[in-house]
Amino acid sequence: MKIYISGAITGTDDYMERFREAEEKLTAAGHQVYNPAYANSFMPEGTTYEEYMKVAFTLLEIADTIYMLEGWQDSRGANREYGYAVAKGYTIMEERRQRRKGD
Repeated sequence: MKIYISGAITGTDDYMERFREAEEKLTAAGHQVYNPAYANSFMPEGTTYEEYMKVAFTLLEIADTIYMLEGWQDSRGANREYGYAVAKGYTIMEERRQRRKGD
């Protein structure tokens, strides 16, 4: 599968780590993975939100599956990506993180 990772980036301190972990897991399972957090790290300072989203949608368009990171519902961009994926009939996967006792 060609999988696009979607989740909160704006206002999230650990997004690079979360996207990287998901990418490693999905790649190890034999999938081709598109990581917008990594791609966006190459964009120049001053890039606008909408410009980042153009890059994200270009990557999403290549995929056939979207992998929604936990907490994606709180992200405006991830909601836009989810809607696109639903409209295109993509397979939708959701991250299920292990909970520690007491969480």
